Amino acid sequence: MSLQEMFNVAGKSAIVTGAASGLGRAYAEVLAENGAKVCLFDINRLELDRTLEDMRRAGGNVWGGNIWGQVVDVTDRTNMEEAFAGVLREHGSIDIVFANAGIDAGPGFLTAEGERNPLGEIDNLDDGHWDKVIATNLTSVFNTIKLAARYMKQNGGGRIIATSSCAALYNDGIVGTPYMPAKAGVAHLVRQAAMELGRYNILVNAIAPGPFITNIAGGRLRNVEDREAFQKWSVLRRIADTSEIKGLALYLASPASSYVTGAQMVIDGGLHLRPAG
Repeated sequence: MSLQEMFNVAGKSAIVTGAASGLGRAYAEVLAENGAKVCLFDINRLELDRTLEDMRRAGGNVWGGNIWGQVVDVTDRTNMEEAFAGVLREHGSIDIVFANAGIDAGPGFLTAEGERNPLGEIDNLDDGHWDKVIATNLTSVFNTIKLAARYMKQNGGGRIIATSSCAALYNDGIVGTPYMPAKAGVAHLVRQAAMELGRYNILVNAIAPGPFITNIAGGRLRNVEDREAFQKWSVLRRIADTSEIKGLALYLASPASSYVTGAQMVIDGGLHLRPAG
């Protein structure tokens, strides 16, 4: 198999949730750039329309016609079922699904300087906020995997890639508490689903990003103290651009990863190593 064949996703039907910005947009772009038919799911209509316009302008006649979008609330099971059915009608199959949608959990019980933040302490956390973070960051991934598996079994296989986080690997006081168990849950769910779905040739993996410049953490990373904290903990001493995740995303979506399932691939600039100094 040639290198081009190994990474070939041309003609494949793909769904990316949370695709209007950040990592989701990068996933959608790399799939479209390499010939896949991509449907972008996002709850933000204005941002989704803007992203589709940008991608069509960039892709022109080469791949711009292979992208479209649906306004979808990933926490609404009925909405998700209808959206998946729409992709099946449009593409005839569903081959690749990125379960990417997620939200920031807000500040943790420590500031970037190591001071206590009472608003982030567990006894002060708002119950509704906890429910929203778990619903969006964990339950929606279950919903996405469930629907993807249903259609991929009919196809004879497929690829499911969930966005977890390096937060699934360690605990951190400056990150909002609900975020940590939600992302750890995604990592465990991916392994469980991979174990179950392997017999159907459905490969299930996770990407565990560190700090990237995205909307989910964009506000915090514009704050000098927060940005410097993440840069200091990274072996590479910098925050990543979303384009740097495209290679890994294409690898997991393509034949190149045909013997990889149940894996969580970390892409965090060495943040999880927590270098001193």
